[in-house]
Amino acid sequence: MTEFRPPRRLRLSRAIAAAQGPVLLAQGRRLRRETPRLPDAPLPWEGRVDGGGSGSEGGASRPLNLLVIGDSTAAGVGVDHTDLGLGGRLAEALAARTGRTVHWRAAGRNGATSRDLVRHYLTAALEGPTDLVFLTVGANDALALRSARAFRRDVRRIIERTFAAHPETALLMSSLPAFFRFQMLPDPLKRSLYRHSQSLEREARTLIGAHPRAHMSPPPPPYTEGFFASDDFHPSAIGYKDWADFAVDDAWSVGFDRLLDGH
Repeated sequence: MTEFRPPRRLRLSRAIAAAQGPVLLAQGRRLRRETPRLPDAPLPWEGRVDGGGSGSEGGASRPLNLLVIGDSTAAGVGVDHTDLGLGGRLAEALAARTGRTVHWRAAGRNGATSRDLVRHYLTAALEGPTDLVFLTVGANDALALRSARAFRRDVRRIIERTFAAHPETALLMSSLPAFFRFQMLPDPLKRSLYRHSQSLEREARTLIGAHPRAHMSPPPPPYTEGFFASDDFHPSAIGYKDWADFAVDDAWSVGFDRLLDGH
C-alpha cells in the first residue's frame, strides 16, 4: 500500500517549526516555568441541569445524556467547580435550547492528546448512556507538534469507536484554539502554534464533515474580556460559558438539533 503523504501545506507547518526549533524550545521552557499551573476542577466531573420546559423545543422529551471528552478543558482547568467548566456550561446551553434536562459527564486529562484519549479514556467514557458527544482535543497535539497524519488517524478512531458504541448518538467537535489571539504567547511561538494547529484542524474538518451525524464548530470569534483564567491560557467561568454558547448556537444554526430529536 502506498504511504499516505499529507499535502505540502500540512507538512510545511512542522518544517517551519523545526527550523525555528531552538527559539521555540527556549520560549516553551520559559512559558512552562513562568505560567501558573492551574488544577483540574474538583471531582466528580458530572452533573445535571434541569430544562424546565422553557426552551425552544419544549420540555416533554426524556433527559439528554451529554459526554464531554478531551483535554484540560474537559477536566475543567480554570474553574473551581465543575458546573462552571465546559461540561456544566454546555449542559446549561443545551437545556436552555431544548427545554430538556441534561445529564452530563466528562472524561479525559489535562495535557491529553488525541492519542491519549484513544488509548486511555475513550472506551470507558463510552460505556454510559450517550446521546451527544462533545469532543475537545487538538491543542496538545499542536503543542507537541504531532503530525497531521497522526492526528487524523486518532480523530478517525474516536469517530469510529463513538458511533460503533452508540450508532444513534451525535458528535460535536470543537475547533482548535485560536493561538494567535493568546496574549501570553510570544512570537514566533504564537504564529508557529497557530499555523500548525490549523493544519491539524483541516484534517479533523475533513473527517467530521464526511459523517452525517457529526459537526465541527467554526473558528471562534475574538475572545471577550474575562475569557481567560489567571494563567491567561485556559478559559475562565466566563470563557467556558462563551465557548459553550457559541458551539451550541452554531450547531443549531446548521440544523444539528434534528440529530437529537429521536433521543
